[in-house]
Amino acid sequence: MSRTFQVTFDCRDPETVARFWASALGYIIPGPPGVELADDDDPFDAWKNFFSDLGIELGPEDMRAAIEDPGGVGPRLFFQAVPEGKTVKDRIHLDVRAAPGLDGEERMEALEAECVRLAQLGASRLRRVEPDPPMEHGFIVMTDPEDNEFCLD
Repeated sequence: MSRTFQVTFDCRDPETVARFWASALGYIIPGPPGVELADDDDPFDAWKNFFSDLGIELGPEDMRAAIEDPGGVGPRLFFQAVPEGKTVKDRIHLDVRAAPGLDGEERMEALEAECVRLAQLGASRLRRVEPDPPMEHGFIVMTDPEDNEFCLD
């Protein structure tokens, strides 16, 4: 029997990292249970009000966030505050499929365009790996706002 899963990120600022990944992937930030959000409502404000109404006071160390695929296909991503910073290279990372079905220069142009968009959201570019068929189709290595590596593939 297969299982569903979520990908969890340890981070210093769950809200910032969740906003980045929601924009990067076209995911949504769900609101609290039973709360209907209008298009211009900030889901994080809704969560803060939700907990406040329950009499729960949250400190920075309690912050968490989640994002979900609006189509229900991709995994849920969860972001939790941790006290320690990142110290080594990630042993697991996300590959963001930004140029499906494209090859050669057309592929790399699509990856470069997405690289620019994500940099505007707070990502940083680390390096570009050129296509070298048949084994390598080319990709761009980047980091999110808290230096978690990912690839545009």
